[in-house]
Amino acid sequence: MRRLSALVLLLLAACTRPATVGSPSAPAPLGRAEQLLVVRTADWGATTGTLRRYERADRSAPWRTVGEPIAVVMGRTGLAWDDGVTEAPAGEPRKREGDGRAPAGIFPVDTAFGFASHASDAGTRLPYLPLLPTHECVDDGASTHYNTTVDRATVPRVDWTSSEKMRSISLYRLGVMVGYNRPPRAGRGSCIFLHVWDGPSSVTAGCTAMEEPNLRTVVQWLDPARAPVLVQLTDGAYERRRASWVLP
Repeated sequence: MRRLSALVLLLLAACTRPATVGSPSAPAPLGRAEQLLVVRTADWGATTGTLRRYERADRSAPWRTVGEPIAVVMGRTGLAWDDGVTEAPAGEPRKREGDGRAPAGIFPVDTAFGFASHASDAGTRLPYLPLLPTHECVDDGASTHYNTTVDRATVPRVDWTSSEKMRSISLYRLGVMVGYNRPPRAGRGSCIFLHVWDGPSSVTAGCTAMEEPNLRTVVQWLDPARAPVLVQLTDGAYERRRASWVLP
């Protein structure tokens, strides 16, 4: 989702969804994931929800709960389907740039970022981007860098007029990039993260946020070798897809 080093880009490209769950001949959306973050909200307009962690020993093993539920806040207008989810029912919202909704669906969580200088300081095993004052997440759909985080000082040409200046946003002192809208398509939404919240009654522009100690717990738990993914759904959508998506 972000423009990082060649190594990180390769890692991001490797995090595709399909694989198998249970039997090698039975594809399922959770693919090879052995770590799962599940965010559920009451309905499409809800701005609060609950995050739960799950893990399994391998793709054929059952999911087991890890830790306690974590309170989260969502986009200021709730949730909306990832536009790439073809089975989303008519009449339910689809994610668009600037709509203030967090994306619903299944997404890789494969890169951490923050104000710490090194991954070890942030306590993460994920590929890690230490934010500099020149890092920006581009939300200008006309830019070739749309939906990526770039170092403004190193790009050959600045072709955007709108971006998030990452280091200037205190809530980005620790975060995880959510693999939404990859490869980027203009207008579908950009710069989707897990990050620190501004309090239990706050809202975001489309990210999922939580109390910093809880986020640190999540960041330290995530293991790239276990292909972690994030599932975000309303309660109703979750129950409708529990069996077909092999959800806990």
